[in-house]
Amino acid sequence: MKGRSLRLRLLLAGAVSTVLALALSAAGLTLLFSRHVEQREEAELFILLDQLAGNVDWDPATGALTLARPPSDPRFDTPLSGRYWQVEAGGKTLRSRSLWDGVMPMPEDSLNDGALHRHTGKGPAGEDLLILERGITLPARMGSAEAEVAAAVSLADVQAASQEFAISLMPYLALLTLFLTGAAYVQVTVGLSPLRRIRTALQAIHSSPSERLGDDFPAEIQPIASEVDALLAAREEQIGKARARAADLAHGLKTPLQVLSGDVARLRALGQEEVAHDLETLADGMRRHVDRELARARMAAASNTARADVKEAALKVVSVIQRTPQGKALSWTTELPDALLAAIDPDDLSEILGNLIENASRHAGTRIKVSAAHSSDRIALSIEDDGPGIAPGKLDQILRRGGRLDETPGGTGLGLAIVQDILDAWDGSLDITSSEDGTCAKVGLRRG
Repeated sequence: MKGRSLRLRLLLAGAVSTVLALALSAAGLTLLFSRHVEQREEAELFILLDQLAGNVDWDPATGALTLARPPSDPRFDTPLSGRYWQVEAGGKTLRSRSLWDGVMPMPEDSLNDGALHRHTGKGPAGEDLLILERGITLPARMGSAEAEVAAAVSLADVQAASQEFAISLMPYLALLTLFLTGAAYVQVTVGLSPLRRIRTALQAIHSSPSERLGDDFPAEIQPIASEVDALLAAREEQIGKARARAADLAHGLKTPLQVLSGDVARLRALGQEEVAHDLETLADGMRRHVDRELARARMAAASNTARADVKEAALKVVSVIQRTPQGKALSWTTELPDALLAAIDPDDLSEILGNLIENASRHAGTRIKVSAAHSSDRIALSIEDDGPGIAPGKLDQILRRGGRLDETPGGTGLGLAIVQDILDAWDGSLDITSSEDGTCAKVGLRRG
C-alpha cells in the first residue's frame, strides 16, 4: 500500500532532491572556499615576492647573493614548514632555511623583467606546492643580471583548511536538510488536502447518493470533481428511469393477476378445481416475482435519512401472520424494546420481517419468538422457531435465489433471496443457524 502512496512518492522525491541539492551545494561551497584560500595564499606570495625582489643584494666581498631584510615570518626559518622562498641569479641560489637542503623545482622557462609565472611542483618533503615565480633585472651595480624570485606554499594547508570548512558545514547542512524535508512534508500535505476532501465527499456520497462533490476545489482538481458529479448525476438519472420502468412493469402485472384471481374463483365455482389450483399456483408465483421487483425498486431509492421503528414493524407483521391458519396454531413471544430505530426504510423492514416470520410460521412446531437487542451502532433482530431445523449442508441452498427445502405449493424460493438483497442495500446482514431445537434467523442492521 505504501508503495502506491502518492504522498510517499512526493515526499521521497522531495527528500532525494533536497539531499542531492545540498550535497552539490556543499561540494560547491567547499570548492569556492578552497579557491578563496588559494587566492589569499597567492596574495601573500605576491607580497613576499615584492619583498624579496626589493631586498635582493650582492655581497662584493664574497660575490654571494644576500637579502638586506629577510622575511620576518618564522615559518621560513622552520625546516619543512610548507613555506618557502628562493632566489636564483648568475648561477647562484639563495633560499629559505625551511627548504633545508632541498631546492624548489623550477621549470625550464625564461622570464622577462616583471613577468610572473604560476605553477605547481613537489616540495622537499614530497608535498604539493603552489609556486609563484617572477623575473627581475638586478641593478647595474650588480651587473644588471637576470634573476628569478620564487615563493611557495604547501597545498596541504589549503586542503586541510577546506576539509575543516566542509566538516564545520555538515551540521548546518543536516539542520537545513531536516528543515527542507519538513517544509516538503507541509507542502505535500497542503497540496494533497483537496484529494482528502474528495475522499471524504465520496464517503458521504456512499452513504447518501444524492450528495455531490461540488465546485469548491483548486483549478487542477475541479475538472475531476466536475466529471465525477456528472457521472453521479447520469447514474442517478439512469437508476431513476430503471426504477420507474420496474415499478411500472410490476404494477402493470398486478392488475392482470387480480383478474386471474377472479377467474380462479369462478373456475372453482364451476367445479374446475384442478385447473383453478394450477392457475392459482402460477398466479402466486408471478405475484411473488412482482413483489420482488417492487422491493428492488424501493431499494434503489435507499436514503441515509430513512428510519424504521423496529417494534412497530415487527408487531404489524406478527399481527397479520397470527391470523393465518398456521399462525393461529402457534404460541407467539415478542421481546422488542420501545423506540428502537433502524437505518432502513419501513417498507423494506416489513418485507424482511414478513418473509422471515412467514417462513418461521410454516416450519414451527408450537412456538415462535421475535426479539431484538442493540449496541451503540447495531441492531440484532432474531426470529426463532422450534421446528425440525435445517440440515447443515442445506443452509446455503435456502439463501440461493429459487432455493427451496419446502416443495409445497405457494412458494417460489425467492423470499430469502429478496431478504438478502434488501439487507445488502442497507448495509445489513443475515445469519441462519439451525439445530435439533429449531431454527434462528438473525438480522443485523445499522442503528438509526
